[in-house]
Amino acid sequence: MEQKDVLVIGGHEFTSRFILGSGKYNVELIKAAVEDAGAQMITLALRRANTDGKENIMDYIPEGVTLLPNTSGARNAQEALRIARLSRELGCGDFVKVEVIRDSRYLLPDNYETIKATELMAKEGFIVMPYMYPDLNVARDLVNAGAAAIMPLAAPIGSNKGLATKEFIQILVDEIDLPIIVDAGIGRPSQACEAMEMGVSAVMANTAIATAGDIPAMAAAFKKAIEAGRAAYLAGLGRVLEKGGAASSPLTGFLED
Repeated sequence: MEQKDVLVIGGHEFTSRFILGSGKYNVELIKAAVEDAGAQMITLALRRANTDGKENIMDYIPEGVTLLPNTSGARNAQEALRIARLSRELGCGDFVKVEVIRDSRYLLPDNYETIKATELMAKEGFIVMPYMYPDLNVARDLVNAGAAAIMPLAAPIGSNKGLATKEFIQILVDEIDLPIIVDAGIGRPSQACEAMEMGVSAVMANTAIATAGDIPAMAAAFKKAIEAGRAAYLAGLGRVLEKGGAASSPLTGFLED
């Protein structure tokens, strides 16, 4: 019997390996992410979830889609914990994406405070998915702190620059026994495919789709690219020769003059 290929995070199963990131939200983007890209998880910045009766982004997230509230705006672990608690009180569930960012120019995560926040939240029963700069020692500390997945950046948030940290992400894939989800910087379907070929568990994107000329078509392209990359990884990529070449057919049977 063929085994299902599912993404498991904190005991929850997902058949899609595309996650919609937070940031540039509109109704068309959410619809495309769910219908065309097949997203089953959508990241939500809590400050976008209004509770005063006005229109808010949660009105457009379909039933059955898992919310992933993030701690956007937090500058330290305690601020992140307060945001996580508030998201739970608002009915957003136990999933939380930890974002602790003090750098306002490059939006790089504070790995030290992220580890502390992860430990605090895990102790309170949250399913913690920390956004981090790819570093093996930090990733190991996050595992020990209770993370359910590790989310290294590929490039600065919103940059669409692709897999700038590729070699460091590969180390995490090889060494960490948790889902590795590439977060931030993926700008093209081909880059998402390459990340999946490396063995990452899922890809998160927002800007690449939100700023595309045709949002639904780009969402569909990301779905196909992620599925293709996953299939290639499971199939086992062909070997690479560092030097020389190897004939793909026997060097025999040539016509003689």
